[in-house]
Amino acid sequence: MRFAINYSTPFHGADPDRMTAFARHAEDCGFEALYVPEHIVLYPGAKVGPVEFPPSLPYPDPLDCLAFVAAGTRRILLGVGVLLLPYHHPVILAKRLATIDALSKGRMRLLTVGLGTLPGEAEAVGVDFGSRGRRADEAIDVLRLLWGGGEDGVSHQGEFFAFDHLTSFPKPHGVTRLPVHVGGSSRAAARRAGRRGDGFFPGGALDAEERALQWELARLSAAEAGRDPEALEYTRWGSIGMTADDAEALAAQGVTRVVVNPMSPELQGQRDEMSAFAERFGLLPG
Repeated sequence: MRFAINYSTPFHGADPDRMTAFARHAEDCGFEALYVPEHIVLYPGAKVGPVEFPPSLPYPDPLDCLAFVAAGTRRILLGVGVLLLPYHHPVILAKRLATIDALSKGRMRLLTVGLGTLPGEAEAVGVDFGSRGRRADEAIDVLRLLWGGGEDGVSHQGEFFAFDHLTSFPKPHGVTRLPVHVGGSSRAAARRAGRRGDGFFPGGALDAEERALQWELARLSAAEAGRDPEALEYTRWGSIGMTADDAEALAAQGVTRVVVNPMSPELQGQRDEMSAFAERFGLLPG
């Protein structure tokens, strides 16, 4: 079981000193990775289910945040949970992700992509809300095509994207493709994770039965696509107050990574929570 920490920019803001101090302490504690969230724009009335977003919530660009954090850390992996993939052009995104990975010497390795649930956000960037699933599928294919392409270039003719003989350098650090995990709380997300993803990171308030069903669906979808279900990583949210028994219960469900959120509003309180968690689970580097 691996453990990662989430830095919630809408609640903690984008203060550079605080973000760096948080990331460095997480690294010192032995957390595998730091995650940040994304929303591109908000607007009055934007909501997910019954939860309405205050329009003034700060959502700085997650990739810019991770590049900044990478410069102030040495080891911790970089993650987004989740990047709204349909709202990013994959040709530009491939370059941005590869650049961060190259500059961080191979740490941009926990990208999680999702579709987004706010119709106004899709409209703001000129994306048809109803086709964003197909657009995301094609974008994943384009990302991998560009990362793996050589000096002769690669070509693609799809529903949403088309190009001939493109080259995209620099490449990711030491690999021909970066992992792309799939997030979401729907069965469609589980199928996408199995067919195209390197892992599944479900969210939402799902009951135990639905969570188990979605994980099995992801594995079945991988097998049907000729992929190895055992290679899929399974990431879940967890409590920073979780116990060893809680972790064992998640491991029994196939979970390979847990991402926790500190509860304290203050940096020192967050540091204390991270330190206590790391000691409880033996994460502190030897």
